[in-house]
Amino acid sequence: MSQSNGRNSKKRILVVDDTAIVLTRISSTLHNDYDVITVNSGVRALKYLEMEKPDLILLDIQMAPKDGIETLREIRSMEERADIPVIMLTGVEDKDFVLESARLGICDYILKPFHSEDLLKRIRQAFEP
Repeated sequence: MSQSNGRNSKKRILVVDDTAIVLTRISSTLHNDYDVITVNSGVRALKYLEMEKPDLILLDIQMAPKDGIETLREIRSMEERADIPVIMLTGVEDKDFVLESARLGICDYILKPFHSEDLLKRIRQAFEP
């Protein structure tokens, strides 16, 4: 609860989703515990990652023009960013997407719509050693 534990002590999470309402909901769920950066496309996510290295990425699978799998492939090919934990978000249960994103080394997979408590729990688990 204390705010006096130093500046920038919160872990930073990059949230990538092309739906504004999802970005708003995730942001309001996480803002007490984490620094949240939201972008609405894979292209913007990659631009952000050229400059910054967040502690975790929440990445929507179904986006246009560059979907989450393509974006994840590019993140994994970035030398200084390949090790960032990624949790995929999707509205569809698609085994091919799950398998492909698992092959690309995601740490978790969350189906939309999700419960805020579940999202927080999964993020905490991703940060556990």
